Amino acid sequence: MKILVLNGSPRPKGNTAGLVAGFVRGAEESGHTVTVAQVCRMHISGCLACEYCHQPGSGHERQCAQKDDMQQLYPALDEADMLVLASPIYYHGFSGQLQCALNRIYALDRPRRLRQAALILSSGDADVYEGAEYEYRRSFLEYLAWKIRASIPFAKPEM
Repeated sequence: MKILVLNGSPRPKGNTAGLVAGFVRGAEESGHTVTVAQVCRMHISGCLACEYCHQPGSGHERQCAQKDDMQQLYPALDEADMLVLASPIYYHGFSGQLQCALNRIYALDRPRRLRQAALILSSGDADVYEGAEYEYRRSFLEYLAWKIRASIPFAKPEM
């Protein structure tokens, strides 16, 4: 299985990065191919809602008008069997950088092979996951009719 991880953490050695590394190690040991995209190191702007990507017969269906680093992710999204969203929780939601990448998937409407997803979240507080999990399940996965594989929340232990 081809797995694409969108890591929305700006901290290269933070808790989310550690969780992603553990996931990748386990997935590769199980025979899967894993690609990790560090979306915080990429230039990905928010969706402009211009509908350039959804103009039938235009010759540019499934193509975004914006030519930024999201162009690198579109082929990976179409080739992946599973998408893993990894993010620290900020104000009960995904990081802004990850949210921009998620919104830009709209250009593809439904990636060609993706049918499964998992979620890796990290926070210093165990009570902040609900908002991100709700968005992940309701407005992202149910719309796309993907099979939910896992939700992995991690709260840093109290000191």
